[in-house]
Amino acid sequence: MKKFVLIIAVVCALMAGTNRASAQVIQISIAPPALPVYVQPQCPTDGYLWVPGYWAYAADGGYYWVPGVWLQPARTGYLWTPGYWGYNGGYYGWNGGYWGESVGFYGGVNYGYGYGGSGFYGGRWQGGRYQYNTAVVNVNTAVIHNTYVNNTVAHSNGGGASFNGKGGLTAQPTAADRVAMSQSHVQATSGQQSHQGTAAKDKSQYAKVNNGKPATTAMNKVGGQHYSPQGHTATSTPAKTAAPAPAKTAEPQHTTPAAQHSTAAPQQHTTAPQQHIATPQQHAATPQQHSNPAPQQHTAAPQQHSSPAPQQHAAARQQHSNPAPQQHSQAPQQHSVPAPQQHQAPEQHSAPEEHNEKPR
Repeated sequence: MKKFVLIIAVVCALMAGTNRASAQVIQISIAPPALPVYVQPQCPTDGYLWVPGYWAYAADGGYYWVPGVWLQPARTGYLWTPGYWGYNGGYYGWNGGYWGESVGFYGGVNYGYGYGGSGFYGGRWQGGRYQYNTAVVNVNTAVIHNTYVNNTVAHSNGGGASFNGKGGLTAQPTAADRVAMSQSHVQATSGQQSHQGTAAKDKSQYAKVNNGKPATTAMNKVGGQHYSPQGHTATSTPAKTAAPAPAKTAEPQHTTPAAQHSTAAPQQHTTAPQQHIATPQQHAATPQQHSNPAPQQHTAAPQQHSSPAPQQHAAARQQHSNPAPQQHSQAPQQHSVPAPQQHQAPEQHSAPEEHNEKPR
């Protein structure tokens, strides 16, 4: 469906009062998403009133969710009438909310927490002080004492259709609504305007991004903490998942060879005293030669020196050719003469490169 957006600025003269308010009517051909169901955060300060969340519209991004919020009223004794979307003549138009002495018509939309579709039962003004209906709104009664309980009203967390008209809600203004509409009104406060502007800048609040399920559904105050639909603290943008570092995935490859060298070293030197008892200097001079071979090389019989590095032990093959293990204990002089030649020759020390490549 081709989107058509028409924005018309309309100046409305309000009856029964000297105040005048300008309203911006937005007409589009796409219906707003359904209202999300969410948990209301606790009232942060005595005297704050609850303003429910709603779907606003931006020409360059579409519908975005403005979180419900606790805030200071425009005037003492005034209540908030939420705005609502209405369908007429093939387009959806926005009817802005306002502050007044009583709550007027808001399209029958169930915004929850005192705004069930008609009137308001979340609180009341009494003697210049606002009282909270704790059967409906979330208030800490240990801190805020000006409360009452009215269980005759149905508690609701909102949800359902977000517009009035064909395909949505069919509510019509009551006599009390018409009286409220004729009273003196005050526009949304600067805090409310700032609150909506912040939501408009948060791309995660747009329906095209969150599929009608915003991450931040409510806030405890303007610029305060963000809350998820479940009532848990949340960020204004989806949490970022850190990508795993390449070094972490490569660690198992490096730890395996390291484990081989560490386990091999004790075995080589525990058996070494029997094989090289006459030349202990060989171990102190060339520790690298005995750190690389596989663990199985020195745990077996004397034939172990015939398999690993031919270059290192080429000069000594004839010495170990006799399988009798008693040669090392009876003739230690055999190792005392050739041993310096084995480890001093340049060709013998190039072999560690072969051992370093084997684990890979």
